[in-house]
Amino acid sequence: MSNRFERKDNQIPQIPDRVYRLISILIFVSIAVLFFFAVDATGKNSISKQQESLENALSRDIVQCYAIEGRYPPNLEYLEDHYGLTYDKTTFYVDYMPIASNLYPDVTVILIRNN
Repeated sequence: MSNRFERKDNQIPQIPDRVYRLISILIFVSIAVLFFFAVDATGKNSISKQQESLENALSRDIVQCYAIEGRYPPNLEYLEDHYGLTYDKTTFYVDYMPIASNLYPDVTVILIRNN
């Protein structure tokens, strides 16, 4: 009695080499696309973290100036000169609008360009 699951000709069908090449190319392209999206997402996350860090540094320096001097800084350059505030001016624009020496200024950080 013969095994019914055995092939009669005992040969495994051969897959052409071009199919293997096509599968290899598809795998390579999909890995490259996934890598691109991962790098892009990491860059966007980095920019948002930088903006959050700049906003925190501005707030900290403004409050420190008020605590030490008894008045809020008159302009952004004052914070840069006296409190060591530094940031990338090609990436972020800081809109600093003082209201009065005893009122917290209106500060807005705007992303100029996304790297």
